[in-house]
Amino acid sequence: MNMKLLRRAILSFCAVFVSLLVFSGQGLAAQIIQETVPLERAGIQLHLESYRLDDGKAKEPILLMHGVTYSSHEFDVNYGDYSFARFLARHGFEVWLLDVAGFGQSQAVKDGFLPDSDYAAEDAAAAASLILKKHGLKSMDVLGWSWGTVTGSRFAARHPEMVQKLVLYAPIVAGLGAQQVTKPFNENTWLHAAGDFQTDKNHAIDASIVEPAAADTFLSNCWRYDQGSSPNGGRRDLMVSPQKRLLPTADLKCPVLIIAGSKDPYVSPTLCREAYQTLTNPDSQCVIINGAAHAMMMEKPYYKEYREKVLTFLQK
Repeated sequence: MNMKLLRRAILSFCAVFVSLLVFSGQGLAAQIIQETVPLERAGIQLHLESYRLDDGKAKEPILLMHGVTYSSHEFDVNYGDYSFARFLARHGFEVWLLDVAGFGQSQAVKDGFLPDSDYAAEDAAAAASLILKKHGLKSMDVLGWSWGTVTGSRFAARHPEMVQKLVLYAPIVAGLGAQQVTKPFNENTWLHAAGDFQTDKNHAIDASIVEPAAADTFLSNCWRYDQGSSPNGGRRDLMVSPQKRLLPTADLKCPVLIIAGSKDPYVSPTLCREAYQTLTNPDSQCVIINGAAHAMMMEKPYYKEYREKVLTFLQK
């Protein structure tokens, strides 16, 4: 073989080999490890799961608190890049998802009224205690979505020493309207699950706001993990007079980010601003994203702005 051609072939092979190594290394570095950690409180087994990037670097823990009907899978809509849990994991966090007692993959409860907002706050405290002990830390970040803002803020008010920063995403500041909740368990339906999404003029999920595959992934997880019912203790707490305030914002000591969409049917921007005025930490913020709604972490026009606002606040 001509030596010049042989040399060129060897160089080409080396270049391809190096490229493959770099690509492989990037793939390995981008791998997210999921781990389920045993946790029991009050005789009930709770589902606690972590997401972290396998890159050998130290991680900042953050605990995510789910809404009133569906469990923590809400944060891992693993289609495209819509998974909020995986986004945080790729930006230096060890992300912890907790299913409150009776929800999702946690142990079922006989009394659906048992896991109310105050009970769930103590589930969060038990999870945080385990996580902090694991990391040798005194405090960590917490984010709650919807009902998770009620449970997360009550946890932070009761255990201020454990919470570094708190994000209240789509906060239920006040009661959603006085209504008798007599059944201990909610009957979960497709219509209710789809109710978090913006709809078009035909009352279908608006495909210009939420990609159909993203919505389908979310809904599929609802049936997979939550199935036909969920505890109603939290819902009973929410279905009270709009005059009743549900978040102990004046008692929160840590920096708080209140973030909501202007089109959220469950959240009033005016009440968000009112709650912000009661916060005592000067590093707190209030952000209203125009056009976004309750599920903006999955809304194509708004999810990047939402997550960047949250990330900037957490990393500040």
